[in-house]
Amino acid sequence: MFKSPELPDCFYQNQPTLICPNTPTPKHSLYLSNLDDQKFLRFSIKYLYLFKKAVSLDILRYSLSKVLVDYYPLAGRLRTCTLDDQKLEIDCNGEGAVFADAFMDITSDEFLEISRKPNRSWRKLLYRVEAHTFLEIPPLVVQVTNLRCGGMILCTAINHCICDGIGTSQFLHAWSHAITKPTLDLPIIPFHSRHVLKPRHPPQITHTHLGYTKNTPKDDAHVDINQYLQSQPLVPTSSTFTASHVLRLKRQCVPSLKCTTFEALASHTWRSWVRSLDLSPSLNVKLLFSVNVRNKLNPEMPQGYYGNGFVLACAETAVKDLVTANLHHGVKQIQQAKSSLTDDHVRSMIDLLEDKDVKTDTSSSLVISQWAKLGLEDLDLGEGKPLHMGPLTSDIYCLFLPVVGNFDAVRVQVSVPECVVEKFEYYMKEGLDKEENGDINGFHNGEQNGLI
Repeated sequence: MFKSPELPDCFYQNQPTLICPNTPTPKHSLYLSNLDDQKFLRFSIKYLYLFKKAVSLDILRYSLSKVLVDYYPLAGRLRTCTLDDQKLEIDCNGEGAVFADAFMDITSDEFLEISRKPNRSWRKLLYRVEAHTFLEIPPLVVQVTNLRCGGMILCTAINHCICDGIGTSQFLHAWSHAITKPTLDLPIIPFHSRHVLKPRHPPQITHTHLGYTKNTPKDDAHVDINQYLQSQPLVPTSSTFTASHVLRLKRQCVPSLKCTTFEALASHTWRSWVRSLDLSPSLNVKLLFSVNVRNKLNPEMPQGYYGNGFVLACAETAVKDLVTANLHHGVKQIQQAKSSLTDDHVRSMIDLLEDKDVKTDTSSSLVISQWAKLGLEDLDLGEGKPLHMGPLTSDIYCLFLPVVGNFDAVRVQVSVPECVVEKFEYYMKEGLDKEENGDINGFHNGEQNGLI
């Protein structure tokens, strides 16, 4: 198997520092909603940006201290509530974000060449905070790595309990604004209160929520795909779909079915994943995918809400129906799952999560998180937009990623067992390399790497 070359080591000229808000901020405990507080989200979203030209460290530090005045919860610390040790809150104490600066003896072109997919050595690009528990890691960790060519890699780790994808993009663009337009107010003022998503008392669970399960013993007939995947050597795969590839996918929805790019691509990925794992035809499988509900609630959530304003919609079907049909069946399940997310359905889900034994059901599910169309790839810290934007790591959760310079393209990244990589990649590009002129430029399956 092809292995990506290792990145060289980072050299840290200085000890990492804490960047605090540069003016006093409110000191209080910030309530986290049940959508924020899910055990499923107790990790950091790790972004990697590659820029052609480095930005001054002094400018980055100062602008971060400035933007943390508005986003002061990111300078605080997570802790458990006094009255309920299963419930998290933010201690808004202004303690600060971790900021590390380093040097790596590599050029931006070399990084692009040898790192078409994540590999273990990318971890060097984000300072590792020594901590015994997830709660001890500061909500925001930043590393700026200057390169031999004068370029720069920026890695950020943002606690998912505090922000979702939309919220992280909002924060990063606020940081950009503090650098590029320092005399102007932020275009979007962050809305901090999470009480708009408070559960009802008593809870009113009025809907069935297929994406969640209770901690109950598994019967012999239950197949835990997630457990199987975690036990295997995993390999990250990456496939880029252009607008013309997506159009060909949509044409596979026979009989004709109008659908979005996400619906077609999600159905295709789900189907390819299930086919490659060679699952029993009678097994029920799920697709969990993130849906922004900011404008689905009544009243709509306030502008600037940067907490978790998404839920996982759940499509479910038998393997035999998903793999023997064309994309039509999968797309229809996805559309039904999306359309079910009414205000009452989301409120019912929030109430359900009051029961701390309820958890996200990943046992027989592919989970897709949508990073495309959030503007993440447009981040400009003063020296132009990035050459590359993506995750620092790869795992069994599937990411739909933006493609720098091509708004209509989507890169699909997911890690699968080493033994099914070739099969999965074959299914992902099946039918897309049969253009009349034989030209398949634009579809890229990168080389196989080790899992991060």
